[in-house]
Amino acid sequence: MYVAPSTTKDYGTRRRSPSSMQTRFEGRVWLFGDDISTDHIIAGRYLGSMDPKSLAEHAMEAVDPDFTKKVQLGDLIVGGTNFGCGSSREQAVVALRGVGVSCIVANTFARIFYRNAINVGFPVIECPGLHDKLNEGDRILVDLEAGSVMLPSGVSVPFQPIPPNLLDILRAGGLVPKLKAELGSRTG
Repeated sequence: MYVAPSTTKDYGTRRRSPSSMQTRFEGRVWLFGDDISTDHIIAGRYLGSMDPKSLAEHAMEAVDPDFTKKVQLGDLIVGGTNFGCGSSREQAVVALRGVGVSCIVANTFARIFYRNAINVGFPVIECPGLHDKLNEGDRILVDLEAGSVMLPSGVSVPFQPIPPNLLDILRAGGLVPKLKAELGSRTG
């Protein structure tokens, strides 16, 4: 089911219930190249907080100082190879979700960034070659269930589906909510 994004930024404060997990993401594309590091996503000087709103205000400013002024709720990032490389800071994912990015698709992700995103319930998709098929500002549709990205031309580009165990974590809203639900069902 596609849930249309709100027109106001919520800076990541809203949580979906597991039964209403969004599986289709339609929005405007922001293109970023290879080796976008966690320092590019959120500079170290802002790491004193885990507050999504505070982090969101500085998302991607090392690469595009006006990104937070231009990005809209529901937009998508499409990256090159090794997106999210560098440190293991969870704040990078929190900043991007907080600014309103709904999903990130990249040729490849740094493994720790990929797991951090899944662990906080943020969808990340590897789709090698997609970056070179798009222009910034294009509108695409990412469908997790179909395992495809619909390009503006109407061409569908397949991607490797998210493994079921990771999809379960996303459906639960992240690793902590999933574990709480599992532990709660064992004690009750």
